[in-house]
Amino acid sequence: MMKFRTKWLLSGSLALSLLFSAALPLSAAEAAAVPPSVALQSASSASAEYELFLQEKYGITFQSGSVTKGQFLQQVAKILKLGSPESKPAFTDLNADSPYYTSAAALYEQGIITSLKIDANQPLQATSALYIAVKAAGLAELAHSYPQSKTTAALKQIGYSPAGLSLSAAQELATAVHTGLLPSSFYKEVKGKASSSDLAEALLVQILSIKGEYKHYIGYTSDADIYGKLADAYNTSDIIQSPELQTVVDAALKQNLVTGYNLKDNRYDANFVESLSLTYGHDNLKHAVQLIGLLRSEGIRAKVQFEPKTSAFIYLKEWGEPVQSDNYKVVQIENGNYIAYSKEYDLKFEFANAADKARFQPVILQYAKKNSENQTGLIASSWWQPLYYSATKLDDYIQITNNKITGAGHYYAQSFSLNEPSAAIVEGFKKLGTGLNIQSYPIWVDKPFFNYLNGEPL
Repeated sequence: MMKFRTKWLLSGSLALSLLFSAALPLSAAEAAAVPPSVALQSASSASAEYELFLQEKYGITFQSGSVTKGQFLQQVAKILKLGSPESKPAFTDLNADSPYYTSAAALYEQGIITSLKIDANQPLQATSALYIAVKAAGLAELAHSYPQSKTTAALKQIGYSPAGLSLSAAQELATAVHTGLLPSSFYKEVKGKASSSDLAEALLVQILSIKGEYKHYIGYTSDADIYGKLADAYNTSDIIQSPELQTVVDAALKQNLVTGYNLKDNRYDANFVESLSLTYGHDNLKHAVQLIGLLRSEGIRAKVQFEPKTSAFIYLKEWGEPVQSDNYKVVQIENGNYIAYSKEYDLKFEFANAADKARFQPVILQYAKKNSENQTGLIASSWWQPLYYSATKLDDYIQITNNKITGAGHYYAQSFSLNEPSAAIVEGFKKLGTGLNIQSYPIWVDKPFFNYLNGEPL
């Protein structure tokens, strides 16, 4: 069915690694085995990654150096998406007109802070940040299950004495150590009293990670087991079905409003930093395996997320009787044609830097872009029009529009189009369905795919 591949997405008028190691507590033997220069580089890379993630995803930026407690409370409330609280606690040192009041009140209502004395303008203490982070991450019950012996042993691991602490405070610090909420690179900072901006950012990211709201990926291109994980992800994915959305987008297909669309599941979204990311679509597992190997051979190391996808398009009756399988289904429609549903995937890559992101395209054009029949020197199942795109502008990529429909659940439909017909597509979707969130936004695609959309030579 590959000869029909280029019809699937058309619309409109055209018919952890070192980073992971740094985030988790090390045993004495493990710590001794890590060269100081490597550990320092790893911690520095992690801090830079955390800073960029918080800036792009939440607009959070701390000034270099110390952080006030009020600033930290404000950002914890932001990442937890806490709105205005129902209660209005009477803090002893924080008035209702303070910029920190709403955040502090929301956290107090949730039991994440427990004192009516806030010290909002004081430097954030490392221990105070950890008490807040443990409860914000949903680890309070685990912490308060700790016996004294386990608590003391954990605090000894970071060279911290529990003398003068309440049992619950000591338990929360111990849990921060054992769960990796406190990255090992910050152990010494706990005794240093004031928290650095790097520690504050690390704790925010660890809260998100523990709650499943940080990045999602099956591994790195450089991992020894990445191929097995890729195969598992592909083999356990199925054709996606969402009756609520398909009623709308299938009607759009029948009316020639669009000529194809994708169905995806937002539970697999990578949540990567977009300025360093690309999305690559295909349908063949062997191609994905060889693509990872290709990137490795070119020295490109990137995070990899497998995002299941189903592509739908009109299959014309004159093409012959369609052959169905577990990965390819058709449904006949009123005019005798079919709507075909094909199992595909998107590989989402987050590169270490912008230079590696820019290097991706030349590699694809040389080794994974078909230019003639029986062409050699390409990886398996290379397409005439490979599809890969960025959510941010890139040189030598061309802007098109993604028209996206989201329903009440976790599935969404999307159809790519040239920019000009996008408004008509969105209006058409609105007429076909109610109670749906319909939006359009720019993406930047490779030129071969744009050329096809635009009816130009490959």
